[in-house]
Amino acid sequence: MADVQGLVNDFATKLSKRKVEGSRETARMTAELLRTIISQQKMTSSTNHAAVLIDTVRGVGRRLIDANPVELAVGNIVRRVLHIIREEEFSLQAGELTLSSQGSEREIDEEDDKLFLSSAATSQRILRPTSLATLLGSKPDMPPACHPSASRNHDIEGKADKSPSSLTLKRHIMEAVNDLIEDIKTCHEQIADQAVELIHQNEVVLTLGHSRTVKKFLCAAKEKKRSFQVVVAEGAPKYLGHVLAKGLAAKGLQTTVIADSSVFAMISRVNMVVVGVHAVMANGGVIAPVGMNMVALAARKHAVPFVVVAGTHKLCPLYPNNPEVLLNDMRCPSELLSFGEFSDCMDFSIGSKAPLLHVLNPAFDYVPPELVSLFVTDTGGHTPSFIYRLISEFYSADDLALQQKLLPESEHSNSI
Repeated sequence: MADVQGLVNDFATKLSKRKVEGSRETARMTAELLRTIISQQKMTSSTNHAAVLIDTVRGVGRRLIDANPVELAVGNIVRRVLHIIREEEFSLQAGELTLSSQGSEREIDEEDDKLFLSSAATSQRILRPTSLATLLGSKPDMPPACHPSASRNHDIEGKADKSPSSLTLKRHIMEAVNDLIEDIKTCHEQIADQAVELIHQNEVVLTLGHSRTVKKFLCAAKEKKRSFQVVVAEGAPKYLGHVLAKGLAAKGLQTTVIADSSVFAMISRVNMVVVGVHAVMANGGVIAPVGMNMVALAARKHAVPFVVVAGTHKLCPLYPNNPEVLLNDMRCPSELLSFGEFSDCMDFSIGSKAPLLHVLNPAFDYVPPELVSLFVTDTGGHTPSFIYRLISEFYSADDLALQQKLLPESEHSNSI
């Protein structure tokens, strides 16, 4: 496990030094690292294999989250993998239970006990019905009580003597994690396929800053012979909107770059706002690049649809008021102004010994769910009120709190 520990340390160093950019790339690298850890995990026949994997993934997850708490995609993928382990473990247990109950007709009492255990497991999930997507994707030869969707929030740690073989469990977990990695890689294409249903002929679309998902979304509509205009707010202070505008113009899209302060003046001529975000919170609100809340308020004022495109790896099961979530990241003031031009204002005054000029450069805005019209994900379009249902499909309630302790109150107040 020395090599694995080295991989974890290297990835944690990259996260802390901000050498990994973008939620999609971060999510992919996190999933691949956890896949390597699971494949090299050694377990004996006397241990609860699922419990060992859960403890290992939790420990690695805490290490990675501490390296860069603002990158919420890391915690999302760690929780997704934990949920996969819980589902696969319970699915194998339920399958073994079903086979044994079918082959033990001679002992009626034993069969009744096993059926009781199966019905008891089902009753744990009776208050939360399975989704339509889960029902359509279920295996025909598996009873509903034994479907993997019944495993959410199921307690694994107390069933060491009934855990399936490590090889079978590990193989199924590896296949599910591989599917997760493939979904992360193809999320842009799956979101872009829905562009033609939302963008119509001769419309004007506004966006802010630069987002790879938005770029592919708009280019996909252009490839479907949609003729429309794009207005790009430059996204100060980094002006990444210039990069997006250049890329869209190279694809043949009619693009106009405007200053961020001109958004309210232009919003009345816009048919739809399409933006990318940093994370989607459990209440349907989003954490987005700074300036996004201004665009959302302008869109609400003029009744313009505010559409968010985001992959499911950006769905965060935490709420924006959770102490574990650092809502903001204060960037270097030099992005806003140079030190030489304002050096006189930064001198300390004689009386109070306090600087005359304070420079704040937050990286993110929080947009509440009531300002969002629609989420376009790789699983389809959803309203903000449906986000909690998606989160219940991808995460287990037992894995929401990964950190062992909450942040000190003074630290939390400074980070918001």
